[in-house]
Amino acid sequence: MTQYPNTVHYLGLNTPRHIEGSAHDLNVIGTIPSEVEGAFFRSVPDPAFPPMLADDNILSADGAINKIEFRDGRVRYDLKYVRTARFLAEQKAGRSLFGRYRNPFTDDPSVAGIGREVVNTSPIWHAGRLLMTKEDGRPYQIDPNNLDTVGLYTYDGALRSLTHTAHPVIDPRTREMFIFGYEADELCSRTVAYGIVDPDGTLRSEQWFSVPYCSFMHDFAVTAEHALFPVFPTTSDIERLKAGKPHWRHEQDWDSWIGIMPRYGSVNEMVWFKGPAGAHAYHVMNAFTEGRQVHLDMCIANTNMLPFILEDSGLEIELEGGLVRWTMDLDDVEKRVVVREIGPFGELPVIADADRGLAYDRGWYLSIDPTLSKPLHNGPVGMAANLIIRASPATGEISQYHIGEKLAVNEPVHIPAAATGHGGWLMAAVDREIADDRYEQEVWIWAADDLEAGPVARILMPFVTREQVHGCWVPRAELDRARPIPIDIL
Repeated sequence: MTQYPNTVHYLGLNTPRHIEGSAHDLNVIGTIPSEVEGAFFRSVPDPAFPPMLADDNILSADGAINKIEFRDGRVRYDLKYVRTARFLAEQKAGRSLFGRYRNPFTDDPSVAGIGREVVNTSPIWHAGRLLMTKEDGRPYQIDPNNLDTVGLYTYDGALRSLTHTAHPVIDPRTREMFIFGYEADELCSRTVAYGIVDPDGTLRSEQWFSVPYCSFMHDFAVTAEHALFPVFPTTSDIERLKAGKPHWRHEQDWDSWIGIMPRYGSVNEMVWFKGPAGAHAYHVMNAFTEGRQVHLDMCIANTNMLPFILEDSGLEIELEGGLVRWTMDLDDVEKRVVVREIGPFGELPVIADADRGLAYDRGWYLSIDPTLSKPLHNGPVGMAANLIIRASPATGEISQYHIGEKLAVNEPVHIPAAATGHGGWLMAAVDREIADDRYEQEVWIWAADDLEAGPVARILMPFVTREQVHGCWVPRAELDRARPIPIDIL
């Protein structure tokens, strides 16, 4: 194609931008809290060229990484594409060479043997390294100072899995990172790899096991005692791919599953619990172990939430769901999942890092209420979030904060505060529609437990990026230990 298709994946805030750039001393409205010292890294996928096929989707976009850096109340901005093998091959050709999302059988023959990674989903910070990730391949390492691409990252060659999650779990107490990869050995396989990475970045162990069927396993969870692997019935088939058809099809009548094993144990100790048929979740809020019970909190729906997957599956289902808790009793001989609703429907949950893997009292996630204001056109569902929900799983207390008219909020990150009893800060990119199909972008900072008071600071972005997927916050001390940054570059 020579132009972008007129579909949800390329319109509104999904409009391809083709931008790289830097800016210094961004304009700030309000006061940046003293604890906000470090960098907000964001994944902002942006296709470099129109797709080969008109029905391609937003998940195929090239990865780009955005760094918004805070130092002494001053803010610097950088944005750069990840120079993957795929990106470089297409830059040389001046056009798209890779076909349908996650289907190599639709690629141009000239790219046979070239990695298909776009690493467009999550920036990950661990052991002083910055990685860009996407679950259908291996990560790429990025220089955190100038955002240059270092190269494909395989833990010094130790990683055997062909895939690597975009949602690892980093234990804030041990500083270990827990990873997994599905379709670990080949396309459409039932093989999953589970790995543990030491605090220094060494891949200490990697075990493989089989799941009930090849599943879209976007996220998982780790408690102080267990590792949890949700398996939902959005599945793939190699013959379907060879026929040039979509990677995913949701099987509404199939059961969901949750596998639980000791986090330092053997995959042979995995125990499987059966969940509701047809259910699907993309993101976990948290999980923790309480005696013989294991609790998993996640944003879940009665079917797959992505419209293009439902269309490819021939399904027309009214979407229902919420923030729910699945409880698995390890002594239950029937291995049943007990489901409890915590909060209303939403996505992109976040908690304080210190709460990861433990019982916790609050978290935040995003939702959409079309009755409050017309949602902006954004993301794979075509609507942007206009609500931040604060949920307390322990008490059941729920509060909602409407972001405002003609505004959209992206996934926030949580930044701890120094003061005892302070709930910390939330930081998120906010999009503002200033005219039909014209936008401005800002980054807002709120007191996490007092969203209704409004942002304490708004940072005006130099230009608009495409929609964010995920982000991470890296404190100043960690950035400077990894690579000292001269003050004069700001």
